[in-house]
Amino acid sequence: MSATSCDVLIAGGGMVGAALALSLARGGLAVALVELRPPPPFVPDSGHDLRVSAINRASQRLFRALGVWEGMRAMRISPYQAMEVWDAGGSGCIRFEARELGEPDLGHIIENRVVQRALWDALDAAPGVTRFCPDAVTLLDIGAREARVTLESGARITTSLVVGADGARSRIREMAGIDLDSRRYGQQALVATVRTALPHQETAWQRFLPTGPLAFLPLSDGRCSVVWSADDERAEQLRDLDDVAFREALAEGLDHRLGAVVESSQRAAFPLRGSQARHYVRPRLALVGDAAHTIHPLAGQGVNLGFQDARALAGVLLHGAVGDPGEFRVLRRYERARRGDNVIMMRAMECFRYGFGSALPPLALGRNLGLMLADRAGPLKRTLARRALGLDSPDLPYSPG
Repeated sequence: MSATSCDVLIAGGGMVGAALALSLARGGLAVALVELRPPPPFVPDSGHDLRVSAINRASQRLFRALGVWEGMRAMRISPYQAMEVWDAGGSGCIRFEARELGEPDLGHIIENRVVQRALWDALDAAPGVTRFCPDAVTLLDIGAREARVTLESGARITTSLVVGADGARSRIREMAGIDLDSRRYGQQALVATVRTALPHQETAWQRFLPTGPLAFLPLSDGRCSVVWSADDERAEQLRDLDDVAFREALAEGLDHRLGAVVESSQRAAFPLRGSQARHYVRPRLALVGDAAHTIHPLAGQGVNLGFQDARALAGVLLHGAVGDPGEFRVLRRYERARRGDNVIMMRAMECFRYGFGSALPPLALGRNLGLMLADRAGPLKRTLARRALGLDSPDLPYSPG
């Protein structure tokens, strides 16, 4: 099979990889996108998928700039108007409402497959994108002036830059010999879709339990997507419950805020760990999304951080690279822009997890007092909300559309 060439090869066509491919293609670069499995077609009458993401305003702005937001809306999105967080170990509670912030909503709960499908539909019409799917990278040879990649299909590609967007178990990261600092949290995220006796009120509900946080995320059809991040022992107990006992445990875990849980879907569980690649870039190579970092899901920031990786990398490539997207000097600008912020977010989520999971009286008193004071401190509360939800994110420094 003859060799082909491109400016950037992206390994991984999931949400973050597809967003980066579309950004670069709209900016005039020739892109090869390698993905093992294409996203399935969206079926309007199908039930909600178990894997959803809380998309914040920064990610929404990226989607709008890429021209894919309306495609997602045409499929299925679930805006939410409020968020309420409270501690099972005391009376501390904080509530955020869109109207208090002068916003139409606080964000959107969107199925991962909807995000990926909208991006792939846009890639169909994007100039300069060649997709290799189903396919995977098997060999990576990085030279001084170019990188050479061999795919499972036998295709050979020469490129200026290889981007690993291939998830937490990134083969690109391993092939490049980049070490990963990783810690297992001793928890699993149990996910399911449920219907409750009382309406969810377009509110995201989260209760911090001693064994981990439980979140009910509102969906457009009146149901909720549940994410229960529980210690391993508790997660295994929940996984093995029959449906009736599982629904009872969910209702009790949320302190019956939404009444009884009257329906529940199949369940899935995923081990949780936090990780940071020692380096996000090497000459002619960059990592984005879960290939570069993973964090605890308690604040729903994981995929939003990945989209900001894609946004930042596209920005430096389209405006900092002069004819050579793989130049290390340019790639270092991306690493400096993103790695520090991602590490801070990961550590902050770990502090929340350990702080709210502790039964020590001083910590319990402190966290409950902190929640109550933050809820009553108007300016501080608004600042926290706008930053956490990406409401004050700047516009894109470039126009990929």
